[in-house]
Amino acid sequence: MDQCEAVVVRSIPGGSLEQVIYRMDVLHRLESLGIPVINRPGCIEKTVDKFYTSALLQHGGVPTPRTLVTENFDEAMEAFHQFKNVVVKPIFGSLGRGMVQIDNEDVAYKVFKAWQLSRYVYYIQEYICHDNKDMRVFVIGGRVVAAICRCNTVWRTNLSRGGLAKPVQPDSLTEQLALKTAALLGADYLGVDILMDEAGAPYVIEANSMPGWEGLQEATSLDISQYLADYVYAAAKDKNK
Repeated sequence: MDQCEAVVVRSIPGGSLEQVIYRMDVLHRLESLGIPVINRPGCIEKTVDKFYTSALLQHGGVPTPRTLVTENFDEAMEAFHQFKNVVVKPIFGSLGRGMVQIDNEDVAYKVFKAWQLSRYVYYIQEYICHDNKDMRVFVIGGRVVAAICRCNTVWRTNLSRGGLAKPVQPDSLTEQLALKTAALLGADYLGVDILMDEAGAPYVIEANSMPGWEGLQEATSLDISQYLADYVYAAAKDKNK
């Protein structure tokens, strides 16, 4: 592998803790050899963990929903009472899997007790009313190359969950939020999910360093694969100078 001109990371397969750490170590080693790794292992580590992502974005001044992360059941219930309406997410996960919206105290109690028995970490965000739509902004090499509006009949807008996509031109504030998110996370390419609350204020809710783009490419008719290939080729060319 040390003969590669560049490496594009599209997924980190699941496995034991030892396997996952080994795979990340390989990426770190390739990067230390001067091989462009896209995205860098440091970026992947920042984005695969929702707690880490939220902490970095909040510290960097990027607006995100109010969030509590804890292992304590009582603290989780206290967060529900404070936020009133919440989304509970797995710290590791994608495609909207495992997320639950809760606006009822009895339901919160049952869900949080189940998570306690399974020894999950509670990742709890305040639910932002967003008219069942949000925006996926795709950043490559420090510029926004495409964006779609995702809408659904339910609160989860993921295309994998039945959401529909249409092309959209983000305004300058949304573009700057996406670019700032990518810069804070050190991403070469990034899918940034942004929603607007009822007053029109934007919130970054997800940042994916291994995003899919099939739906985005279909909706916009842009060749996202070619954009990324051009970026990777340029990175490999710079390496050989």
